[in-house]
Amino acid sequence: LALIAVINMRGVRESGTIFSVPVYFFITMMFLMLVLGLLRAWGTPASPPRLPAQAAGPFQALTLFVVLRAFASGSASLTGVEAISNGVPAFRKPEARNAGITLIWMAAILGVLVLGVTFLARRFGIVPLEHETVVSQIARAVFGGGSLYYMMQVATALILILAANTSFADFPRLSSILARDRFLPRQLANLGDRLVFVNGIILLALLSGLLIYIFKASTHSLIPLYAVGVFVSFTLSQSGMVRKWWRERGRGWMHSIVFNLLGAAATSIVLVVVVLAKFKQGAWIVALLIPAIVLFMRGIWLHYRDVARQLTLEGARLPAAMLHHKVVVPVAGINRGVIPALRYAKSLSNDATAVIVDIDPRETAEVRTKWERWGVGVPLKVLESPYRSVLRPFLQYLDDLEWEVGFDQQLTVVLPEFVPSRWWHFLLHNQNAFMMKAALYFRRRQGTRVTVVSDVPYYLAEESAEEPHRLWFAGPTPIDRGLVVLVALLIVSVGGLIAAVVWQVALLEEIFGLAALVLLGLTVGLLFLRTLFV
Repeated sequence: LALIAVINMRGVRESGTIFSVPVYFFITMMFLMLVLGLLRAWGTPASPPRLPAQAAGPFQALTLFVVLRAFASGSASLTGVEAISNGVPAFRKPEARNAGITLIWMAAILGVLVLGVTFLARRFGIVPLEHETVVSQIARAVFGGGSLYYMMQVATALILILAANTSFADFPRLSSILARDRFLPRQLANLGDRLVFVNGIILLALLSGLLIYIFKASTHSLIPLYAVGVFVSFTLSQSGMVRKWWRERGRGWMHSIVFNLLGAAATSIVLVVVVLAKFKQGAWIVALLIPAIVLFMRGIWLHYRDVARQLTLEGARLPAAMLHHKVVVPVAGINRGVIPALRYAKSLSNDATAVIVDIDPRETAEVRTKWERWGVGVPLKVLESPYRSVLRPFLQYLDDLEWEVGFDQQLTVVLPEFVPSRWWHFLLHNQNAFMMKAALYFRRRQGTRVTVVSDVPYYLAEESAEEPHRLWFAGPTPIDRGLVVLVALLIVSVGGLIAAVVWQVALLEEIFGLAALVLLGLTVGLLFLRTLFV
């Protein structure tokens, strides 16, 4: 599944070239099997059905329900023809003509293969078995157990694996159309650098993997899900064409509406049969899931409609100019990462204030002492926090400040933040700046005033190798060399001890165990000496 997704993300032409080889190989092997099978069956009487031993009991009556189940299973072979209609834009010009020619060829090949397999199965007396497919039994009867039989098995395995590519070829394109019509997230309409809908491919791979995991890769459970969805789309598309011809009533619309009406009736009958016959085998999931998906897509469409209504310029008026600008700089201390934010705040407005939440009186007193020199003229305001919370007092201060300043004044929060040189360094620091940005981002206020949040990053440089840490230095010492030797011997001793335990050699267990204990003690001793002399 992951391999198919990666190949499809390489581009339409590249994926088509790669997947065409197994397809042509399978078609060649199937036609070779049919031709040789017809030659072998020519002039010979039909063999009686070879029933398995467990089927020797009483047979089930041929009821209408059994016929409907067989009809539903056979109709699953028609699934896949929708791939061409969904992928018409991907064909060369003229797209419709080339797609029609391809559809005719596919229908002809499908018809010949289905009829040929059915004829040979009846001629050789082959019945479906749980442990072997009908195609495998026919290939065994035609090719014997030689290399051609195994080539047929490989071709069948490849074509079954690549059958998933039908969805990967059509779902991303179909989801992009729905996304442009605002029934799915807009990200699904974005083209990648290979001119494929990468987001749709990734989403399909994740959903397919989830279905495979839930149904434990059982084709008997997954095929009803696929068949119901396909025949729903068949019925809807044919019904849509009937509605189109009825509305337009152009040249030759009577013939077209008759064909589409017959198609809609046939596919709807198959749909009902599939749902009834496969209901307990998993079709009930699709019967419930399709209305849920429709409601979900309608919810997305309503959201986009509401967003467009609020963002439209129709009926909008230009807002009045802001006469004043109030800037607030929340700080946790004074350092090199804070000074650029203070300078940026002063460049925005002369009315700038730095705010610190007092959660440690000693640190706050030190900040006040340094602020006179490093505060670049920005006044410092201390907020009390009885419960040692940083975020709540600051948000309360902003709420009070909004009532103090006029509505013709813009309020901006400038956040100083230092950025470590390595991504994992973020885990070693508190995330007050990130939490404050998130709180300000989702802070909703009624009226026209909006708090602007500006982030002023201060990027830390890479740690210099010329100034090593106390426990890390440039050149190895004799203690380091001894540690390397001891650790290597310790690993060998532990490995020998494990092997002696597995092989149950008591003498080696004692030798390697004692050696491991001695080496471990020496290693700990050298580590202690290293902390004394380094």
